[in-house]
Amino acid sequence: MSQSVADIRIVPARAAHVRSIARRMRQADRDEVSAASGRSPADALIFSLRKSSHAWTALIDGVPEVMFGVGDINVLAGVGAPWLLGTDAVDRHYVAFLRRSVGFRDQLLRRYSTLRNFVDVRNRASIRWLRWLGFTLSDPIEYRGHEFRLFELRSD
Repeated sequence: MSQSVADIRIVPARAAHVRSIARRMRQADRDEVSAASGRSPADALIFSLRKSSHAWTALIDGVPEVMFGVGDINVLAGVGAPWLLGTDAVDRHYVAFLRRSVGFRDQLLRRYSTLRNFVDVRNRASIRWLRWLGFTLSDPIEYRGHEFRLFELRSD
C-alpha cells in the first residue's frame, strides 16, 4: 500500500455521493452488506444514510471515496451504531484514514456512551481497524447464513 499526498476533506454525506462510492465499493464491503442485508452497495449506502443521525463523506481529491456515520440504537441509553462503507482508496490512504478515524471515534463517544454494530468475520481489514480504534469484538454469531462479530466501545 503506497501513500500519496492527497487533498482529503470530510463533508456532510449527501445522496449525490452514493453512486460514485457504490460503483467502486471495495469487495469486502460489498460482501458484508450483501451477507448482512441482501442489499446492493447503492441500496446499503442509501439505507445507512437515511437511518443515520450523523453521516459524512470523505472526498479524496474531490471524489467521494468513503461514507460513514452513526445511527441511534437507543437514544435514552446513549447507544449508537457506527458504520463505514468505502472504496479501495481507504487502502491507498490508510495513514490519513487512521488518523482521521480516531478523531471521529472520539467525537462519537462524546455523543454516545456506547458504540456497537456488527462486522462480517471475512472483513479482516475492518476488524483490524476496529481493534486498533479500541473496540472489543465478540465471538462470531451466525446471521443469514454468514458469521458476524459484534463490535463495541464504551466511553467509560
